[in-house]
Amino acid sequence: MLDDLALFIAIVEAGSLNAAAEKEGLPTATVTRRLQKLESGLGYRLLHRSARRTMLTAEGTQYYEQCRPLVQALRQATLRLDATLGAIEGTIRVLAPVNFASEILAPAWASFLEQYPRVQLELELSNEVQDLVGSGADLAIRIGAMADSTLTQRKLGDVRLVLAASPAYLARNGTPRNVTELEGHSTIATLPLREWHVQDPSTGAHFVLHPDPRVRVNEVRLAVMMAEAGLGIVLAPELQCHASLESGALVRLLPGWTSRERSVYAVWSQQRYLPARVRALLEHLAAFTAQHPLLAGDI
Repeated sequence: MLDDLALFIAIVEAGSLNAAAEKEGLPTATVTRRLQKLESGLGYRLLHRSARRTMLTAEGTQYYEQCRPLVQALRQATLRLDATLGAIEGTIRVLAPVNFASEILAPAWASFLEQYPRVQLELELSNEVQDLVGSGADLAIRIGAMADSTLTQRKLGDVRLVLAASPAYLARNGTPRNVTELEGHSTIATLPLREWHVQDPSTGAHFVLHPDPRVRVNEVRLAVMMAEAGLGIVLAPELQCHASLESGALVRLLPGWTSRERSVYAVWSQQRYLPARVRALLEHLAAFTAQHPLLAGDI
């Protein structure tokens, strides 16, 4: 009804049905039909009309005088709202895993805020999968399979997993050359990696290991540090142990063997409209991860 009311105001101000139709980019028949629909809903005639000229009825005059300021106010409010939603400013709340957000994405947060100085960023970091809808957050970064069908997702990349141990540990316990030789070794497990999936490059055989870890921890960086200290073998994201492998603090085991990759997603609620500021952050993160050398796979 609001659209038809606005059209009635336009007809009065244009002076005729034809002029209003031309101004609004509508067929004259459509303008006539919508005016008739409005009058039918109200129960009285608003205009004496012909194709070339219209005149307000007494009821139409009252309706026009009362409703014209309301329509104008609504138009102005809509313009202001459009400008606000289209502006890259305001607060963005993001849920994300601790290590991934604080290490890998740290430069992306900084460069985004530098590019958009009127944005405030609230980062809530946790290794637990938090309720995105209930928290009121705009966006979440998640690693692993997405099971929640109420969320929209965009893939940002794939995280490779590597088996590694310290030189000191291997000197004491030997270096495993295949899956069988992994048995009996001390292991350090990171949640949620309760199973270790590895594939033999020579045969293509796939193995699923169920380690009985000496340590199980939900903080990847701590697990890597424990491996560096010689406490056992760890299966960890290459993103978190790349520096340790480069420095020699850890040694990659079973080179050539592959482990199942874990995908990284940006997710948001299907029930929420993405304001321009959130869309801008999403595109910024996608561009950043697409250039990251340790985020493999087709995106």
